[in-house]
Order: sequence, then C-alpha cells, then structure tokens
Amino acid sequence: MPLASEPVPTIESMYRQKDGRVLIEIKLTSVIQLFNSFDPAPFYEKELDSEAEGYIVDTVQDFPAKTKFMIHIFLPPAIAASEEAKKIIPAIHNHFQYRMLVTERKFRAKFRFGRFSLIVGLSFLAIALVASQIVASMNSSSIALQLISYALLIIGWVAMWQPVTTLLYELWPIIRLKRIYERISTMEIEILPLIA
Repeated sequence: MPLASEPVPTIESMYRQKDGRVLIEIKLTSVIQLFNSFDPAPFYEKELDSEAEGYIVDTVQDFPAKTKFMIHIFLPPAIAASEEAKKIIPAIHNHFQYRMLVTERKFRAKFRFGRFSLIVGLSFLAIALVASQIVASMNSSSIALQLISYALLIIGWVAMWQPVTTLLYELWPIIRLKRIYERISTMEIEILPLIA
C-alpha cells in the first residue's frame, strides 16, 4: 500500500513519450512475428497477430480520446533497415483500415436491425395498448380481465426492450472501436533497430 506522501502512478507514467505522443513499443526478432502465421497472403497483406493487434488497441483504449500516439517497432539491426521491414508500416495501416471498414459494416447492420426492431416493437406496443384498453373496458370489476389488461401492457413494453437495448447501448461500443481503428490506421510508425 503506497504511503500518503508517494505520488499515485498514472497510466501515462507507464509508457515512454516522444514529442508529446505516447509510444506504443513492440519488440520483435523477425518481421513475420508481427503477423498471423495462418494467413496465406503475402506477409505485407497479412492480418496482424491477434496479440499484437490486441496490445495496440488496448493501449489506445486505456488513454483519453485526445491522446496522441506513435508506434515504435524494434527489430534486430540487420532486419530493421531491410525492404521487408519497410513494408510493416503500410501493412499495419492497411490492417486497421480493414478493421475500421468491417466495424463500420457491423455498425450499419446493427443499426438496421435496431430500426427494424423498433418498428416491430412500437407496432406490437400499439396493438397491446389497444387490446389492453378493450379488455379493460369489457368488465372493470373482473379481476381476470384486469390481469389480462395489465399483462398486455407489460408484454407491449417488454417488446420495446430489444430496440432500446440495441439503439441506446449496443451501438456505442461499436462506434468507439471504429474510431480507435481509424486513429491507429493513420498513426505514425517508426521502424527502429533493437539495441541489446
């Protein structure tokens, strides 16, 4: 437990910075180590390794939205200056541009589903409200009819659960992830020699 006089460490203090930008540093022994080994495409078109992608995305998510970043890829000196190493920069940018497009497509599909479920939910709610009023007006002293009337009201509002959940809560994480992918897809990347 830290003493009262000790400063509390912040997330910023755990990362090095350069020119006011937080450095996302990745140390590799080879270029191919950065990519998914099961992807049959040429390495500069391959998907990033899931751990490398997760590390970059998690780092960006840990910081406020206005934080600026730079990615440093460290490779052994003999590899860092190679033509193969130079292709890492467009490969990372392309990977995250693709992720951004996939996430945007997912957002559009989820939004369409939300609109459709809202129309269905509102229609069902209107029918349930009308049915509830009809049942309630039949015999106001009948407990069974009152229960049916209340049940119809409850069922009508329950039908709104899915559209409300989709449109109010499920879309925002997708938008946030899309923005993160977009930021990473334009980040400055430097390939540097790994000094032992």
